[in-house]
Amino acid sequence: MQYLSPSFIFSKIPPFLSIVLLLMIEASPGAAVVKLPPNVTVPAIIAFGDSIVDTGNNNYIETLAKCNFPPYGKDFMGGIPTGRFSNGRILTDFLAEELSIKQYVPAYLDPNLKSEDLLTGVCFASGSSGYDPFTCKTENVIPISRQLEYFIEYIQKLKQLVGEEKTQFILANSVFIILTGENDILNTCVDNPFRQKLLNDNFFTDRLVNFASSFIQALYMLGARRISVFSALPIGCVPVARTIEGGILRECATIDNLAAQLFNSKLSAEIDYLASKLPTSTLVYIDTYRPFLDI
Repeated sequence: MQYLSPSFIFSKIPPFLSIVLLLMIEASPGAAVVKLPPNVTVPAIIAFGDSIVDTGNNNYIETLAKCNFPPYGKDFMGGIPTGRFSNGRILTDFLAEELSIKQYVPAYLDPNLKSEDLLTGVCFASGSSGYDPFTCKTENVIPISRQLEYFIEYIQKLKQLVGEEKTQFILANSVFIILTGENDILNTCVDNPFRQKLLNDNFFTDRLVNFASSFIQALYMLGARRISVFSALPIGCVPVARTIEGGILRECATIDNLAAQLFNSKLSAEIDYLASKLPTSTLVYIDTYRPFLDI
């Protein structure tokens, strides 16, 4: 299983994400950071997903899906490869800085985590993972279900640090990011003679959306209220899909992109449903498919 090319890593806070932030926290953009009104606070950034938001968790598990070696990290502070699937900082790092929380979001499995790191947010994501537990087995990475278990463990640590009331405040006011799904589609579609049937009978995409919905509801039950769920990217355009399925011209793989579009349409509808079902939540679907298709 190939993990995502570093070219798909966010290099800055894109305009569409700034708009979403305005919707989620009622902020107004300043010259360098998002300026929050006096009655609004964002104490932490908490991320789940795959390589796009993994800040180094795979460094601490037995997997080949690692990037803690050069040239990864060459533009990070000190030029150190941190386990981010990027040459420098990633989406969550930029977002944390935009919100004046901290410069970067550490990996939860980092043994050097400090108390202040826990209070201001961590990352549970794992490169090469996905919504479907089967996706994670080939690379031995951390599935979403295990990321949720780590999050429950994290909550207990918060309670030990600041107590029940403060912990609930942190959870209710933090921004939660869920960004995954591409590896599920790649695993299923690339070089799979049955991929068209899987799309036609809807089983595959329905299964992924069910996993996503269950995960979101679990976060809500644990206290999360500001949750942003990212769509799948045009995964048929990543190098591995274009090389295997794109023909001589290495064009984007149509089936893979169709799978992503089908999944996204169902995920968006499910987010709308959950937003109406879960009181006091701000649940936002972020369409990354179309902006990235134009790159």
